Amino acid sequence: MEKDHDLARTFGAEAAAYDRGRPGYPADAVEWILTRAATDDGALPDVLDLGAGTGKFTAQLVGRAASVTAVEPDARMRARLESNLPGVVALDGSAESIPLGDDSADVVTMAQAWHWVDVPAASAEIARILRPGGVLALVWNVRDAATAWVRDLTAVMGSSIAEDFDTVEPPLGAPLSRDAYAEFRWSNPLDRDEIVAMVTSRSYVIAMEEGARAILLQNLDELLTTHPDLAGRTVFDLPYVTRVTIARAF
Repeated sequence: MEKDHDLARTFGAEAAAYDRGRPGYPADAVEWILTRAATDDGALPDVLDLGAGTGKFTAQLVGRAASVTAVEPDARMRARLESNLPGVVALDGSAESIPLGDDSADVVTMAQAWHWVDVPAASAEIARILRPGGVLALVWNVRDAATAWVRDLTAVMGSSIAEDFDTVEPPLGAPLSRDAYAEFRWSNPLDRDEIVAMVTSRSYVIAMEEGARAILLQNLDELLTTHPDLAGRTVFDLPYVTRVTIARAF
């Protein structure tokens, strides 16, 4: 699927649905990321969360880092983040234009967003603000297709840019290079309304014409109502694999 950068700015129209339906991240993945940076005397790192959205990943950094700064280009998503996390500094900016000085962070995180960036420009900019020994963590939650009903859900939803992107070996630009990779398996419990919110918060669904969107939601309702693994449920445990790539400037 060809990248459409305009789609990256559609999420704000469904900020509430994004906040409600999108999953958080497993604590062991967050802890693993934060242990990868070299800090003086083992101190807690200063973390920058890029493309922070409504703060889904940012929230799990709070209390685990010396400081957490969020950068988000969509004003509506950023406003939601500020409401959710009033103690976090939230700035307007992007991976290609970070409003911080050189050597500002020990860890830069980017969850569900690297597939939107200009890789060479973003890599150079992140390397600029990373301190010596610092790391970039690229994170994706990927629905676990080993489960049959999840494959059927994906068939109903269609694929996104992220799902057609290499989230195991994501591209990097100089001077960043891949240093480590890990996967974390977990499940996210959702009720029916939260499943719908998860679907309607996706960029390509937001951009759909009304008729196509109505058909998609009808098919989703039929799946949740009639699928033999789902019929009669009020809570759906949606399995995920969280993929994390660590990069450093060498």
